[in-house]
Amino acid sequence: MFACRLRDLKQLGRCYLHSFVPTQPDFISISFLVNLMFLLFTPRLLGFKLNILVVIRYVYLSRNTSSSLTYMVYPGAVHSRFEHSLGVFSLAGEAVHRIKAQQGSELGIDNLDIQTVKLAGLLHDVGHGPFSHMFEHEFLHQISHGIKWRHEDMSVRMIDHIVDFHHIDIDAECLKKAKEMVIASTEHVSHRSVNEKHFLYDIVANGRNGIDVDKFDYIVRDSRACGLGCSFQIERLMDSMRVMGDEICYRDKDYLTIFKLFSSRADLHRTVYTHAKVKAIELMLVDSLIKADDYLQISSKIQDPAEFWKIDDSILKTIEVSHEQELKEARDLILRIRKRDLYQFCNEFSVPKDKLEHFKDITPQDIVCSQGNGDITLKEEDVAVCNVKIDLTRGRSNPLENFLKEYVSVLRFSNSFLYYQDFESNEKFPVHDYRISHLLPAFCEDRIVRVYSKNPDLVKTVSEAFENFQLKTYGMKAQVHATPDRKRNRRRLEQSY
Repeated sequence: MFACRLRDLKQLGRCYLHSFVPTQPDFISISFLVNLMFLLFTPRLLGFKLNILVVIRYVYLSRNTSSSLTYMVYPGAVHSRFEHSLGVFSLAGEAVHRIKAQQGSELGIDNLDIQTVKLAGLLHDVGHGPFSHMFEHEFLHQISHGIKWRHEDMSVRMIDHIVDFHHIDIDAECLKKAKEMVIASTEHVSHRSVNEKHFLYDIVANGRNGIDVDKFDYIVRDSRACGLGCSFQIERLMDSMRVMGDEICYRDKDYLTIFKLFSSRADLHRTVYTHAKVKAIELMLVDSLIKADDYLQISSKIQDPAEFWKIDDSILKTIEVSHEQELKEARDLILRIRKRDLYQFCNEFSVPKDKLEHFKDITPQDIVCSQGNGDITLKEEDVAVCNVKIDLTRGRSNPLENFLKEYVSVLRFSNSFLYYQDFESNEKFPVHDYRISHLLPAFCEDRIVRVYSKNPDLVKTVSEAFENFQLKTYGMKAQVHATPDRKRNRRRLEQSY
């Protein structure tokens, strides 16, 4: 059933190159050439006959950056969804191969299992829209009026569209399992057969406890691209994988390695993904897309895979170079981004721990309604608010706390981590309280409210309104992030020339 020919890969290279050169010459980059060479000269990349030419045809992921507009602050973060998907593909295959090498005979892992997991890894993100999670969580959240949309669900529909539209000959059971693996992080697939290898569904997207190769790849990749250190060790964790009771367990002494996985993810969110300037740029882009939506009909394409794949990061350039009057406001915002005339950061406030349980997102209306008496009257369109949530994947709970809970085998979709003592052990168990380091955090969620002024002349007024809101809501004010004197002096010096 599964085969891959070098001739197909060479043809892939020609088609892949042809698809970009005439219409998108700006995509011919070092990154693109590396990907092309990787595909041309690595026939082992895909060991199955999924008509790879058609699949890559739909990997428009090459035109979607993996980290939205982060590269405008961290220039190294230019890698695409395609590169990330190749990484997940590779790590997924490596994980299954390692488990097979240790327990292949007892688990009955065959080549079809390996290729199915790798296929899920390759295609798990084909449902992402332009600018990564920003499209889903910011743009659609504001414009879809309550319609629930998840990129995991769109990935499944995209896979179906690829197979159906191009009449790809693939085993139906293999395709079904791959799609279930793609959505395994968001929902429990209850209709698996009794003889199913459940542990395979925890490799690419793990909804049971959050340890999966998707995180392995983007945490290490993004940390390196943005110049951050990463203490998480992929090799150590993958070496300790062992299947017990049809789920993947880890050696008990590796609980700190698992914690570093989640803490590294939180550090990336705090330092990179939710950087104050990154969010300012994203807020401006969201406003631009909203203003352009009536004309470009972006939101109307999110339910139809045949139309959805056409939307990618190039929509930024489409708006920027347009001459239509209907896109003028959207175009002006993008021009401001290019000139670095960004929404001005006013202040931020960390929500108190005792207020987190009932916290609701702050809106521009909340800030405007808190302004005091003054000569200037704020309007909602003058204010932008960013509600940041940073956690260890389990809200206010520490993922390691699940080690302390008694494991009930029937609760397969619980958030449990189970361990074994050594490679000769046949018993799995949770790690008890006395074995957990007391240096680990007792609280694992941050809620940060950031307020921006869209007009640089209104920064002081917006800042005062935000402080009034804090006093009225929480009885305290946030620390003012004043510009250091040295920077102010440097700016005055530059202006004097």
